[in-house]
Amino acid sequence: MKSIPTYGRFPLLDHIRFPADLNNLSIEQLEQVARELRAETIDAVSTTGGHLGASLGVVELTVALHAVFDTPNDSLIWDVGHQAYPHKILTGRRELIRTLRQPGGLSGFTKRSESIYDPFGAAHSSTSISAALGIAVANHYKAKHDPSYKERNSIAVIGDGSITAGMAYEAMNNAAVAGPGAEKLIVILNDNEMSISQPVGSMSVYLSQLLSSRHFLGLRDLAARVAKKLPESIEKKAKRAEEYARSMMTGGTLFEELGFYYVGPIDGHNLQQLVPVLRNLRDADQIGPILLHIVTQKGHGYKPAESSGDKYHAVSKFNVITGEQTKAPPGPPSYTSVFSKELLKRAKEDEKIIAITAAMPSGTGLDKFQETFPDRYFDVGIAEQHAVTFAAGLATEGMRPFCAIYSSFLQRGYDQVMHDVVLQKLPVRFAIDRAGLVGADGATHAGTYDIAYLGCLPDIVLMAPSDEVELMHMTATAAAFDEGPIAFRFPRGPGLGLQLPNQAEILEIGKGRIVQEMGNQTGKEKGGIAILSFGARLTECLKAAETLTEQGYSPTIIDARFAKPLDTDLINQLARNHKVLITIEEGSRGGFGAYVMEHLANNGLLDNVRFRPMVIPDFFIHHNTQAAQYTEAGLDSASIVKVALKAIGG
Repeated sequence: MKSIPTYGRFPLLDHIRFPADLNNLSIEQLEQVARELRAETIDAVSTTGGHLGASLGVVELTVALHAVFDTPNDSLIWDVGHQAYPHKILTGRRELIRTLRQPGGLSGFTKRSESIYDPFGAAHSSTSISAALGIAVANHYKAKHDPSYKERNSIAVIGDGSITAGMAYEAMNNAAVAGPGAEKLIVILNDNEMSISQPVGSMSVYLSQLLSSRHFLGLRDLAARVAKKLPESIEKKAKRAEEYARSMMTGGTLFEELGFYYVGPIDGHNLQQLVPVLRNLRDADQIGPILLHIVTQKGHGYKPAESSGDKYHAVSKFNVITGEQTKAPPGPPSYTSVFSKELLKRAKEDEKIIAITAAMPSGTGLDKFQETFPDRYFDVGIAEQHAVTFAAGLATEGMRPFCAIYSSFLQRGYDQVMHDVVLQKLPVRFAIDRAGLVGADGATHAGTYDIAYLGCLPDIVLMAPSDEVELMHMTATAAAFDEGPIAFRFPRGPGLGLQLPNQAEILEIGKGRIVQEMGNQTGKEKGGIAILSFGARLTECLKAAETLTEQGYSPTIIDARFAKPLDTDLINQLARNHKVLITIEEGSRGGFGAYVMEHLANNGLLDNVRFRPMVIPDFFIHHNTQAAQYTEAGLDSASIVKVALKAIGG
């Protein structure tokens, strides 16, 4: 503990190693723990960066949950997991919290392999209720077959943003009919945008405590048993009257209709309210799945975060006193901003262009589009499936929709991409941000599979720019392409700093470009090396070419531009005129290299060339810097040189 920089500043927190240490504390002491925990979270994230606002919003809830429930025996599941920093501090990871998102350090999300207090890993949204229900049903099954096994609570904490996704409602719908296994399921709706409820008042607080109390639950159960003795028509009317009366008092109609016992809303920052209500719900028997509605504020308790527009959702390192974030040194514009600027330019020329995002307006660069064309911009919430099919509907009516979604999030809408877009050959444009490895967000957000999962679909055009100028061209090309679905993937981070042209080009579909012709070979094997790059590894290929040239193997370097359709004429030429052909991509096995290899094999060319595909290896690469991740993946210039020399025999 003494290795912690803040040790000695927080007298109560210093004595809490695990949640059990909270059990005998008074509510006043828990309030002090919460104050100290908030300060420790702020101090830690100021040195690492990360998702601060969401974590500050659940400090009191985190303390209350661990004080009331018997974690890890009771399962506590945080939806997304980016708000779990206080949870990590209280569950034996305080000494490591300043390694958050650092190489070899703690994950920025919940992770099963990291702690027994993380029963379910998450970094994408809206999975918590499904997982918690599964855990609850499994616990009930074990208790039913083993009398010594104590049935446990299963608690899901889900935000009002995450609950916009269809999967959350699928889980709630199933929970209502999942039988007695769902009786230990508690869903906590963390409403941190005031988007569902009216402001919390004293009456709603009183009602929440009343409705969660044993006295009320006992009366309700008695009334239900009496009602069952009545004629069926009267029983139904009595039940309906009771539900309507409760919904008028609490506003829980929707959740009651889904089969949940609704309590709330209550102030999620007030432990005097939270702790008694959670205790009541913990001790309740046979009332079915429960939904507790709390209202919180992102960034709560830290003025710079409270006054920030995004409530410090994700921050770099910052000054704790002023809140000023450490700015990266000036550099080239990001790929995202280049895409955003070119799309905006195209939209000014074409009123049929529509922009769609799934709750990531600034992350995808569409916030600028929204400012200029609010009537042609749609944020559908965390609902990638709907986003894709919504775009498909727009396309049927001659609109030109751009669906801007991170690569790892587009996975959630894959069935819709296949069934609703590609099968009908609809011209939906997929702008796939965060392609490839993404740095501190780690494996959960890595965009390494889209080449494989999109490239296997018939009639889709799949592009990847090698630099920001190429991204301009591909954005313009997608806008002009009406023959069917088209996708272009681009990485996280800055471009190369190239001078952007005044006017983007419309690329010829399925045609690559030769960047560097093979020079004279002095090595012992003539025929030389060709390196065919798909995407932003082209810079590393050019670095490798310099090293290879120094060793007498000046290679041919090609920017493929397209994975589908392949430039088969160019590939045939490369295979016939070179001894070695290397493909490289920022994607998994089964992608661009596989498509090239299949073409070579089917045309008898694989026998004449030493083909070497370089892909992201078949294991998950965890959080680190992007450069370090690509070195680990073997996709840096040194690795390219090594593969080339080994293949040529030099």
